[in-house]
Parts: sequence; structure tokens; C-alpha cells
Amino acid sequence: MSTQQKIGILFGQENTFPQAFVDRVNEKQSQFPAEFVSIHQVEQSVPTDYAVIIDRISQDVPFYKAFLKNAALTGTAVVNNPFWWSADEKFFNNALAVQLGVPVPKTILLPSKERPDDTSHNSFRNLKHMDWDGIFNHIGFPAFMKPHSGGGWKSVYKVDNPDQMFKAYDETGQLVMLYQEAIDFTDYVRCYCIGGKDVLIMPYEPRNPHHLRYDSQLKVTGDAGKKLLATIKDYVLKLNHGLGYDFNTVEFAVRDGIPIAIDFCNPAPDADVHSVGQANFDWVVEAAANMAIERAKRAQKGHDNLTWGSFVRNSVTGQTAIPTAPSKEVKTPTSEKGAKSEKPVKAEKETEKPKKSKK
Repeated sequence: MSTQQKIGILFGQENTFPQAFVDRVNEKQSQFPAEFVSIHQVEQSVPTDYAVIIDRISQDVPFYKAFLKNAALTGTAVVNNPFWWSADEKFFNNALAVQLGVPVPKTILLPSKERPDDTSHNSFRNLKHMDWDGIFNHIGFPAFMKPHSGGGWKSVYKVDNPDQMFKAYDETGQLVMLYQEAIDFTDYVRCYCIGGKDVLIMPYEPRNPHHLRYDSQLKVTGDAGKKLLATIKDYVLKLNHGLGYDFNTVEFAVRDGIPIAIDFCNPAPDADVHSVGQANFDWVVEAAANMAIERAKRAQKGHDNLTWGSFVRNSVTGQTAIPTAPSKEVKTPTSEKGAKSEKPVKAEKETEKPKKSKK
């Protein structure tokens, strides 16, 4: 076992989850004291004293990302893997989902409207003119346009015709964009997946005002509802095992009884009690605390203690199949209204947002 004995959480503007996580880890055991990560000096290849660090902020702070990679190199189990998180993006995720057998919306990758800095016309001699009529016919309307890498409803557009699409595209500057079919859904869910095994399915209504979006229940019930939940759980595990995330959310829009994965690259998902509700918050805190303690117990000094997804592992070993773990029982906490609560989330939903997101 590692001599690194602490569990830390690295965070930014969050107020409720970090403290609750630290308190719960310390309530459950004393072998690995939990605390807010404290960074005084970062020297190359010098270990931290953290067996595990939960990363909630490095996507916005490059200094933290570099710190976490150095910590991982010297034996800290960083959640989520900072090397994979740096490389991951939404278009690749969609392509991988197709290979995993998980339904996703029809999606086209669009080059940036404006040329990147330090490029010229000659930099794009391999790029042919876009077949817009073919793209519109394939994707249809309405459609969503969003950055191929990023989140938080930044630069996300809903468009209903070619004129709206081109007007929105003109605003995207140097962003590489996804152009994606909108899913007319009857149910929508957001699912936490923690430790690659614990899954919480949360009904969610993205068309409600933000404070009411988790005030929702699945419309499908009975055997059909049980089958839907089992399928969603299976898809959540397939995606997270393929990608290698220890802490992630996956969102599904349900169309004609089929869950379609809308957004599954949320390695620092919203976990604020005022957003997700008390029952969901308690589940996330408990699952995250259990996962961090398990990872601290398994950590080996000087070794790679990161989680690598089956895509990366199979690429290294030359395998082509992407194995997935068997599904476990779906957990659904009881909402404060007495009904079973499972809820979805924020980002790229098939909502009525016809204009650029302000978030």
C-alpha cells in the first residue's frame, strides 16, 4: 500500500459537495484523512502526500491539470484520469458509443467557421467544401450545434432551418462544432456513474425552469419502465468502462422507448445540493466517499493508480473488442415527495433553446 495517506478534493466555486465529501470520508474511516487539497509548491516528479485526489476544477485551471498529471505520475490516484480527460472530446465519445452499441443522435463534425490563428488558406487544402444540402437532409431540423469539446451550455444553439444554422455558425469563430439531430423525447434522464459500478438514474425535465428540472418522474412505468431502466444502466456502464471515467454523468433522451445518449462527457458533473436535491446529493456523497476510500486502499506507491478505459487498454494490447461489466441493480433514491426520483441534468439537451446559451 502507498505511504501517501490522505484523500483530497480539488475544487473551485462549489460550496456544498466538497465539504460534505470530506466530512463523510472522515466519518467512515480514519486511515486516510480527507481534506481540501492544499498546493504549496509543485516540483517535477516529487510525490504529493495524497493517495487519492478528486478533481472537480482542473478543466478550468491549466495549472491544476499540470499538477494532477505530476501527482498521478508519482502514484496518486487522480479521479478522473487527467491524461484521458485532457484528450477526450464529445465527437470521439459519440463515435466510441456507436462502436459500443449505444444509440446516439446523428452527428456531423464541422470545421471552425474562422481559420485558427497562424493558419492560412493553404492550411486547408485537404478540406473540401461542405455539402450543406446533404448535411441538412441527413440531420434534419430542428438540430443542435455545439462545440465538439466543452460543456456548460456554452456556445450551444438550437436551429430550425438553414438560415438559423448559418447565422449561428457565423457566431462560433474558431470553435470546431458538432451538428446534431434534435431528439423528440418522451422521457429524459441524467445518470451518475461513480467508480465504474454505482449508477443513479435521475428523471429530469430539461424544458422546465432550472430549479424545477429535477422535479420530474418517468412517464413509462411497469415492465416497460423496468426494462428501460435496465437498458439505461447497461449503457451507462458500457460508456464509462469504455471511456474510463470514475466520476461522470450520462444523459439520455428516450424516443420510442429507446434511450439515446445525448451527453456523456461530464467528468466534473454538477453535485450541488441546491441543484440536484437532497436525496440525490446524499447518494453522490456516499458513493464518492466509498469510491475514494476503496481507491486509497488499493493505491500502490510509485505505480500508475489511474483508471484507464477499455478503449485505451485494448489499444495497447491490440484487442479489438471492448468488454463491459455486467449490469448491477439500478438504484433509485426516494424523492422528498415520496416518489422514486431519478433525474437528469444540464448541458446539451433537446430543449427549446433557439438561441445561444448564456451559461
